[in-house]
Formats: sequence, C-alpha cells, structure tokens
Amino acid sequence: MAVSAVRCGRLPITPFFHHHRHPLLLSSGKDYSLRRRRLNNRGSKRLIFSARYSQAQDPFSSRRLQDTLETLPKLVEDIVQTSINTGPRGALRLAQGIQAFLGVGSEWLADVSKSTNSSVGLPTQLQLGLLSPLYLRRLFERMGATYIKLGQFIASAPTLFPPEYVQEFQNCFDRAPAVPFEHIQKILREELGRPIDSVYEYVDSTPIASASIAQVHGARLRGSHEDVVIKVLKPGIEDVLVADLNFVYVVARILEFLNPEFSRTSLQVGIVKDIRESMLEEVDFYKEAANIESFRRYLEAMGLTQQATAPKVYQYCSTQRVLTMQRLYGVPLTDLDSITSLVSNPESSLITALNVWFGSLLACESFHADVHAGNLWLLRDGRIGFLDFGIVGRISPKTWAAMEVFLASIATEEYESMASALIEMGATNKDIDAEAFARDLEKIFLSIQDLDTEIVVATARETTTKATAVSANLVVDERQMNALFLDVVRVSESYGLRFPREFALLMKQLLYFDRYTRLLAPSLNMLQDQRISIVSNRRSKYGDGVN
Repeated sequence: MAVSAVRCGRLPITPFFHHHRHPLLLSSGKDYSLRRRRLNNRGSKRLIFSARYSQAQDPFSSRRLQDTLETLPKLVEDIVQTSINTGPRGALRLAQGIQAFLGVGSEWLADVSKSTNSSVGLPTQLQLGLLSPLYLRRLFERMGATYIKLGQFIASAPTLFPPEYVQEFQNCFDRAPAVPFEHIQKILREELGRPIDSVYEYVDSTPIASASIAQVHGARLRGSHEDVVIKVLKPGIEDVLVADLNFVYVVARILEFLNPEFSRTSLQVGIVKDIRESMLEEVDFYKEAANIESFRRYLEAMGLTQQATAPKVYQYCSTQRVLTMQRLYGVPLTDLDSITSLVSNPESSLITALNVWFGSLLACESFHADVHAGNLWLLRDGRIGFLDFGIVGRISPKTWAAMEVFLASIATEEYESMASALIEMGATNKDIDAEAFARDLEKIFLSIQDLDTEIVVATARETTTKATAVSANLVVDERQMNALFLDVVRVSESYGLRFPREFALLMKQLLYFDRYTRLLAPSLNMLQDQRISIVSNRRSKYGDGVN
C-alpha cells in the first residue's frame, strides 16, 4: 500500500456555496490580493470606530457608578450562594485548576525564553500570555471535561465570541484517557441495580471510544443476543461540571459587574446559562434517549426507515448515567474507499442524508446538531445512520424561513436578498442600511475565493492479477471551512445584528455536509439540485400541511 498527499492548491469554494462561478472569481491573483487588502483596511476602520465608541462611554460617570453600586449586593449574594452550592468539590477543582495554570504557564515561559533569543521580538500570542487563544485553549484542555466542552461551544458559536478564539478552539477536541474498566463495571452495577451478567452476555473491557464526559463499550444482550453499545457517564463528572460551571458563572457575573458593557457582548451571563443547559443535557442520558426516540418517530412518520435510521434505545437497561443502544455497523461519510465498496452511487447516499436531515429541521422536535463524520455513517445495509444525539438544536419556522432565503441567495448570488434574510433572522434595535449591508456581503463572497485542499491518494497492487486499485480522500482545514461564515457574522455584527444560536448550529452542519459533498459528489449543488428538498413543503411538528 502506498499513500501520498497531493497539495492541490485551490479548489472552488464548494458546490454548496458556488456552483456557477461569478466572473470576478476568475480574476487574477493580483486582483484577489487587492480585494483582500481592501477588506482588511475596512476591518481596521471598524476597529477604530469601536475604539472611539468605547472612549465615548465614560465608565466613571456618576450615573454609571451609582448603577454599579446598586448591583453590588446582588453580586455578593450570587457569589455566596454559588459557593455554598459548589461545596467541598470546589476546593478540589481549585487545586486542579492551579496545577493546570502552572503547567500552561511553564509552557508559556519556555516559549518566551526561546523568542527572546531571536531578533524578531515577541509574537502577539506570547504578549497576551495565558489570555491568548493558543494558551487559553491549552489551559482548557488541561482542565478537562467541562472546559473542553466549553472550548467546543466557543468554536461553534462565532456569533458570540471573538473570531481569533473561535478559530483556535476548533482544535479543542475530546482527547480523554479511558477510565479503568473496573470503574465502568461499578457504575453499571449501581445504575442497573442487578448483576451485570444478568443483563449482558458480555461487555468488552476495551472501550470503543473515550470522550471527556462518557465512555462507550461494545456488549451483547442476554436473551436476545443483540449487539449493543453501552454509553457510560464517567465517574465524578457531575461534580466536576457543577463546580466548573458555578465558577464560570461567578467569573461572568464579576466581569459584568466590573464592566456592564460585557452584558451586551459574548461574556454576558445569559451565554453562561446557555452553556450550562447544553452541558447538563449531555450528561443526562434520559434526554439523549428522548432525542433518539423523537428522531426515530420522525423517520417512521415520514416513511424514511428504509433510507435512514438511528440506534434503538433499550430502556430497561438505560438510566440517567447509562445508555444502552443498538449497535450499528458502517463507515463514516468521509471514508470514500469503504463507501464505494458498499454502494455503487455515493452521491445518492449523500442526497438521502441531506434530505433526511433537512426534513428533520421542521418535521422533528429537534434536529441533529453535530453531524461530523463520527456521527453520520453509511451502514452496511446501505442506509444512513445518525449517531450520538447528545447535541441537538431546535428551530422556529420563522428562523428557518429566513434561513431558506439566505441559502437560496447564496446559490443565486443575490446579495440584497441575503441581507434581507439576515436582517429578518437577527435581533437588533438599530435601523440597518440594507443596501450597504448587501454590498459588504458581496465583497466577502467575492474575496473568499477558494480553500486550500489536500487530496490523500492510496494505491494498492493486487498480488495475483497485478491490478492497481486507487482510492482518494479529501482533507480540508476546518478553520478554513468556517472562514466564510465567520466573515458573514463579523460584517453582520458591525451593523448591530445578533443571531440566534440555532443559526450558528445550522451553518456548522451545512459546512459538514459541504465537506461530504466535496468528497462524494463534487459536481453536486446542494442548494439548487432538484433532488434535494430544503424548502418547508413537508409536514412539520408545528402543524404545517403537506404541499
């Protein structure tokens, strides 16, 4: 087997975003650089404007000081009550936090020491210290489960956090060591309330996966002999979450007290509450089981069970901390070689996945909000398998109607419609110049021309026939995949728009599907192909009729 990586330079931004290339996209590299420079200059002007705005807000005015002092008793009360709720576990997490802080601090000092010997000077990352995106991400990873999840939240919420942090935290993934099997066995006995071998014929001691919050083991049910997977919450994770989330809440409250402007930015306490709710949902397997069952009901109601599935949940051996599910066998949608061995037309499978997912946006109580390759498979029987419903989203018909117009305008390059859709979707208390907004959106889409892409080619020679088999896979930097979306959000916010969180969740899933399109159906236009239905002409959970 020979494997080689081929740098392809540039590919069209995607069949999803641009099927018919705008004439200006084919201009010379020099013109492209000029456009980028103009955008950068424009961004600088926005920064200058922001600085002037901040200077205009006098933080020491008597009125603001009076308002601040009036909120002090409530702040103290919140901090005291949160500390009581945290209890002794807070002291343990504090000690662990100090250890993590010292560890990353030593890394920073070592990097500073290396840089001081060069003539270039200290890079910006080093000047910011542990508050820089790089070192803050490292600190989060050392702090463990809660902060890794918090990092993932930052990475998926570009409407709420600065772009430098959003991009850096794309690298914040679950890379957790496995919990010893005896701990998993103890949790199973406690949760099931009976001997493990009375429920399962066997449980594989080697985990299939180990994430920051849970661990997954293969098993077989006693009696029915069905293959299952058991998702087990790691021991002590609830205490860690409570202590960490309470700490994050207190920090947010203090920052809001010190500078009330934070209440209108990404550090507002409401965001912390959103983070808390989403994390606590992930550690309650009753809720994940309900999400799975809701999706399976949607598939049955729409007659889609022959095209797609989600794992069956075995309620009698599932609890809040243990989730037993049917084991599905298949391959991720990024495994082109294996997919072509299972189906003759990978494009058809991708279209099925798209239609099922788009249909769930309104016809299901919630939609799958984490369709990365590990959670979206092509099964051995040719169906699409949706896995892991720990993260789901919910969208209102109004938001989705605006989203449909936004997506359609991307396909047709109608920037006035795009601007109108974003204004309809976003929350603002300002009058927006829709024409100027549309011109800025056009500049973004014309300037982000394409993405660096790497094709990994593997060749294998059959020993008897001497025939050579070739397979390819596509590797795209996820930070680049988010570049266009981040720019759209930035220019929108410069006009005072704030989007609901489901907008970010939807866009992230579309970027995942865009990646699958590049690999499985390069000529497919997700937004214009008649085989893909993204409009609301289906029965929805809100009672809409079928056209």
